[in-house]
Amino acid sequence: MKYLTVIILIFFTNIYSQNTPEDLIDKFFETYISSGSTEALSELYATNPWMERIKDDLEKVKSQLEGVINIVGDYYGKDLIVKKELGKSFVLISYLVKYDRQPIRFTFEFYKPNDTWRAFGFSYDDNFDDEVEEAAKLYYLKDLHD
Repeated sequence: MKYLTVIILIFFTNIYSQNTPEDLIDKFFETYISSGSTEALSELYATNPWMERIKDDLEKVKSQLEGVINIVGDYYGKDLIVKKELGKSFVLISYLVKYDRQPIRFTFEFYKPNDTWRAFGFSYDDNFDDEVEEAAKLYYLKDLHD
């Protein structure tokens, strides 16, 4: 009986400890590396039962991402760009995903309506360099002599 209790506690501890947005992203990239973007997105979307209602849109995102990945070359890793929290129930996390040809930004949104985090949105783009250039313009910089 002791062993069963320990196994149950370990099982529930692992489930609970793996339910942060960062854990979900780590799992996404593990699957992405081993099985590809389609499987990784399927697992990510499976965290939210409401995603089933927009199945056609999800399939479109999977197909489009797969097409982009086929032309950017080898995957070399990811760098965190930004993490923004809105209260304790919503978080947006963006990564610069490094490929041989060029980087792509992956943006994840997570929502926690009760006690577990679930995927709320996912997007990707390759035109974020315009945003970086805009942010680097002089009128956004503070006067260093103040």
